[in-house]
Amino acid sequence: MQKRILGKQGLEVSALGMGCMGLSYGYGPATDKHAAVKLIREAYEQGITFFDTAEAYGIANEELVGEALSPFRKEVVVATKFGFKDGNASNGQDSRPERIRAVAEESLRRLNTDVIDLFYQHRVDPNVPMEDVAGTVKDLIQEGKVKHFGLSEAGATSIRKAHAVQPVTALQSEYSIWWREPELEILPALEELGIGFVPFSPLGKGFLTGAINENTKFDPSDFRNIVPRFSEDNRKANQRLVDLLGKIALDKEATPAQIALGWLLAQKPWIVPIPGTTKSHRLIENIGGASIHLSASDIQKIDEAFTETTIHGERYPAHLQKRVGN
Repeated sequence: MQKRILGKQGLEVSALGMGCMGLSYGYGPATDKHAAVKLIREAYEQGITFFDTAEAYGIANEELVGEALSPFRKEVVVATKFGFKDGNASNGQDSRPERIRAVAEESLRRLNTDVIDLFYQHRVDPNVPMEDVAGTVKDLIQEGKVKHFGLSEAGATSIRKAHAVQPVTALQSEYSIWWREPELEILPALEELGIGFVPFSPLGKGFLTGAINENTKFDPSDFRNIVPRFSEDNRKANQRLVDLLGKIALDKEATPAQIALGWLLAQKPWIVPIPGTTKSHRLIENIGGASIHLSASDIQKIDEAFTETTIHGERYPAHLQKRVGN
């Protein structure tokens, strides 16, 4: 797999990373630990060197990532995150300097490593100046506990404030064919400042794969049950989008998921999507997306097709959308 560089500090990662959240959090029952470790190691064997976890995904998530990557720890980049009260996203933000330090120590222990390669603020904390957050991570970098600083779902103003104190290596936010908002302010700001972009949910939380339709039933613990875009009516209305993607994929002898990933990779050379999965065959399919070549003409056709498509439903319920930006 080809490599890409995130940020001006030269963090080299595989062109596709792996989001590990869904192995134990957010999308139904946790995957068996043995199976999850096996899948992460398979990803590495297939060329993925960039793995994403977070304190908020549960202690088990960081621990299984640490265990899975231990045989080849020096060959991979591990990203984790701080920023929620007691590590629980339901409790709201907490990026006080003492909390950031505590999370760093806990994550180092759970990941069984002596350094965090990329340490993200999970969500901007309105009660803590961004300069204090960036300054704390800067200190952790100087102490050798962290290598790179990242932000997640931050707005352009916060990005600039943070970057002025400690260079930001990467921003992680949602971006895909059906969520294009970052193109308005975020991508221009990142390009200006020399910051990499790590899109999560690059497959629209699974919808762009074509495996979900109006009749799909989610596990009661699945996050998508509260996402407006995933209501039964909106899934039915948005099916036209997946049908269009399927037609394009057919012409390229690819799958809709591979076209969605290829489209993202074609946007900028400093974009590294992190699709997640719990299944080996989906992992292989996703990796195939890194080999999809889309010409300027292909991109134009895709963009024109989706410009004519109305997307139904918000990507977050209102209480979660309030945490985005700033």
